[in-house]
Amino acid sequence: MWTEEITCLLIAFGIAAASGLGVVPLMKRLKFGQTERYNGVETHLAKNGTPTMGGWIFLIPMVLVTGGYALSRLIWSDEGFAMTGENVDLLVLPAVAILFGVVGFVDDLLKIKKKNKDGLRWYQKLLALLVVSGGFAAYMQFFSNKSAVIDFMFLGNDYRISMGWLYIPFVVFMLLAETNAVNLTDGLDGLCAGCSSILFIFFALVSVYLIPNRSVSVFSAISVGSLAGYMIYNYHPAKIFMGDTGSLALGGVLGAAAIMTNHPFLLFFAGLLFVFEALSVLLQIGFFKITHGKRLFKMAPLHHHFEKCGWKELTVTYVFWAFVALCCAVTFILARGFK
Repeated sequence: MWTEEITCLLIAFGIAAASGLGVVPLMKRLKFGQTERYNGVETHLAKNGTPTMGGWIFLIPMVLVTGGYALSRLIWSDEGFAMTGENVDLLVLPAVAILFGVVGFVDDLLKIKKKNKDGLRWYQKLLALLVVSGGFAAYMQFFSNKSAVIDFMFLGNDYRISMGWLYIPFVVFMLLAETNAVNLTDGLDGLCAGCSSILFIFFALVSVYLIPNRSVSVFSAISVGSLAGYMIYNYHPAKIFMGDTGSLALGGVLGAAAIMTNHPFLLFFAGLLFVFEALSVLLQIGFFKITHGKRLFKMAPLHHHFEKCGWKELTVTYVFWAFVALCCAVTFILARGFK
């Protein structure tokens, strides 16, 4: 059952590990280093100048291995590679990752050029993300074999909601929310990559045992392998950061994978950490404005609050990984039921 997924995972891991050998020194030579906030966590100032745009390390195998798997189906499958249904979905997923990654790449380049944390202006980034999200939403509405419905699975039962004309705005909102939430979570060595890996494992299990979808299961396995290879270079102390190139790509493709299962709310519950990270920023901004300068958290997003409380970076990372794994396990059990 898992032969193809495990094979793709191992190949993706090997390519990512090899890619890092080229990407890390390349970014160093180009002086593509990250600029840390002077008013942020004090211990992070030592990371100033660490190469960024490391997202290419896992994006490269995502595209190559997915394309290779699709080609193998074209050559060896008895039914051939029909340009409909799940076969096309398999190619759309890495395309979504690359397109969101390109938006992040431009943002990263501008940050490096300006030597500060300001890349694209907020409306420029929003417009670019809207275009990519709208393109994916249009594909799902008009060209995929999915209808404009979303399902909610609880205790093995499916509850269907017909979205009608609200489907495209819903998909766009979900992708925008997920990309921003994952982007905010990318603040500690290995944090975002580890949390995303756990979620891709979750979707691989979901798309095999709960909601059969070969495209999502294979791509999720490829993503796990790609991120594991990237973690060789991003685990504390990180040799490279993924940058917006990686975080926007991960957020976009996680949202896209969830939507392709027709059960997007699974991502909300399994990825509750991303929700908390985004909420911490919104609450911090709102509380600051209402109270004219007071702060609800010592620093936002949430992972920095715990650092300011005295937690070591690795401790925060491990606790957050464990929380994501717990959310995934509980979500899977509640969706499947106690069978």
